[in-house]
Amino acid sequence: MTIPAPALPATPPNGRQRVARLLAHATAQELQAAWGRLADKPDARPVRGPETGLVMVRGRIGGEGAPFNLGEATVTRATVLLPSGTAGHANALGANKAKARLAAIFDALWQEETSQVFVEREILTPVEARLAAEAQRKAEETAATRVDFFTMVRGDD
Repeated sequence: MTIPAPALPATPPNGRQRVARLLAHATAQELQAAWGRLADKPDARPVRGPETGLVMVRGRIGGEGAPFNLGEATVTRATVLLPSGTAGHANALGANKAKARLAAIFDALWQEETSQVFVEREILTPVEARLAAEAQRKAEETAATRVDFFTMVRGDD
């Protein structure tokens, strides 16, 4: 009997959900490198944080069972305001406050028409490609260890 894998969304989220997800998965080095390539660096005013705290991670046995508390994870969040009035928000696992601040700035810049192409080209597209390559590599490693079991029916009645 085969146990079905949990269903994943058919398409990744679009818009701000996609931006938030990719900025959260970006490394501090990727964000810092993009910041260095940004010609007009905005003077982002902090609204909240960056501040570090804990969140409870919940799990389910088999993906469908009753939820249980797995443990706590460190998360850092930040909210900034650009001089134009655009607010940017970011949450990231870990305690890297500089990463959360830069991610919030890039979230705000993505919302502005004049800098959205830069954020897409310099951060979001490369991070998306890196994540896809990592998933492909993991799938190939897993496939190499896969064992196929089958049953043969004998003709002896």
